[in-house]
Parts: sequence; structure tokens; C-alpha cells
Amino acid sequence: MNSKTIIAILIVAIVWGTTFLGIKIGVETVPPWFVAGFRQFLASLILLPFLIFTKNMKWIGWKNFRIQLTLSSLLLIGANGLTTVAEKNLTSSLASLISALSPVFIFIGSMIIGMEKFTIRTLVGLLMGFSGVIFIFWDGLSELSNPDYRNGLIVMILALLGWATGTIYTKKLHVQNNNLFLNLFYQFAWAGIIQLIFAFSFSDKIEVETWSVKSISAIIYLAVFGSVLAFFAYNYLLKTLLPTQVSMLSYVNTIISIFLSWLILGESISEKFIIATALIISGVFIINYKPGMLRRANK
Repeated sequence: MNSKTIIAILIVAIVWGTTFLGIKIGVETVPPWFVAGFRQFLASLILLPFLIFTKNMKWIGWKNFRIQLTLSSLLLIGANGLTTVAEKNLTSSLASLISALSPVFIFIGSMIIGMEKFTIRTLVGLLMGFSGVIFIFWDGLSELSNPDYRNGLIVMILALLGWATGTIYTKKLHVQNNNLFLNLFYQFAWAGIIQLIFAFSFSDKIEVETWSVKSISAIIYLAVFGSVLAFFAYNYLLKTLLPTQVSMLSYVNTIISIFLSWLILGESISEKFIIATALIISGVFIINYKPGMLRRANK
């Protein structure tokens, strides 16, 4: 690996590992849909001068426009937006751990439509993953009586379904990112506009004066690093490493997120939570393991 590849790996692993923490800090004083909306809209504004300067700002055609709006609705509004809403009532560490189950949802969906085959290895991975879920709620079943906590879990599951559906949609259509950053501009802009509409529609009263500098700074961080920079690095890695190798970084994201939630936010991490983390990450790895994952990509 050259230095650029190593830097890109560190960006994706560390930055996406901090996004759950950033979201939690953002929603402390700013309503969730405003956090998600400003994040994506600001990301589109960051990409706009880059696209203009490189003379890549152009109309993408109605067919591609519909595809980008669909992806944006599923991945950014559905998955990212709903995760932001869920973190209003869930801890950052719990949200990141539940999110680690997204490859399981993707595999099950792909299996239903015939894109993946069920094997004994798959069964072992699924059992380990869902055993981890049992450990998460081993001592917390009574918390389900709390409507805010219960609604947070439901919203988080809907977010996972949005991410899984968007990912499967991308695979099914064999979507080509010939101009990734132009497509991302349309996705970010659409998601930002729709989420800000949600924010103004669903907020009883908007008290901007109560928004802390810390929360606003978190939104800016999420836009600049979590949305724009990490996507640049992610795209670079997809060109230099095997896709399965890049997917392994999601396991690192979860560990970093849980560690930072404990270190910075002081969230409690029990022994059962650590066991659950190990089971879920191991289960997801077993499901997604393919021969050659650790080989270098052909140049």
C-alpha cells in the first residue's frame, strides 16, 4: 500500500467511526432533522465550487436524476436521517452497534431476491449476529416500556432497512459512478432540502438561540468530514482495493464509535455490551467473508 491508500483507510475508518458521536452531539440542542438537513445541504454547497472549478457541474439527465433521487431518499434521508432521529433517544454506542447489523439486513434482502445463496456459513453468521442482539437487550427489556427508547429502536430499524434497500438497489441496477461527485452533489442537495422541509414541518417551535456552538460545530464536522471527505476517501479505496477489503473497515468504524462514546460522552459500556459487539462483528464478518478478501487488488 502506498501512503495515499493508507491515508484514505485512516480517513474512512476514523471519520466514519466518529459520525455517530458527531450526530449525538448535534442532536443535544439541535432538532434531529435540522442536524441531518444542514449536514447534507452544507455538503452539497462544499461540492458545488469544486464541480464548477473542474467544469463538471452539469445536468445528469432525467434517468440518472431519478436514480440519484432514489438513492438519496433511501441512503441519506432514510438511513442517515432516521439514524439521526433515533440518536435523540438512543446512546451513540447503541446506535452504532445496531447499525453494524446493516450487512445482515443487506444479505437477507439479497437472498430473498436471489442475489445471494443461503449456506451453513450464513446460518452460523446470522445466529452469532442475533445472539449479539440478545446480549444487547439482556438487561434492558424493561426499558422497552419507555416510549422514547422504544420509538428510537423502531426508527433505527427503519434506518437499517433504508440502507439495505438502497444498497441492494445499487447492486441490482449496477449503478455506475462515472462522475461520483456530481451524483453526490445531487444526492446531498436533494436530501438536504427534503430533510430541512421535514425539520420545519415536524418541529413544534424552533428556538435557534438554544442551539449550542458545540452542536453547530458537530453539524459542520459531519458535513465536511463525515459526508464529503470520507466519500472522497471511500471512492479512492474502491479503485485501489477489493470491495470486500473496503467493507472490512465497517468493523473498525463500530469499535471506534463505541470507544469514543465511552471516552467522550461517558456512555456506559457493560460486559454484555462488549460480548454483543464481538458477536455481531464476528457474525457479520462470517456472513460477508469471501475467499481472497485479504489479497491485494490487481492493478
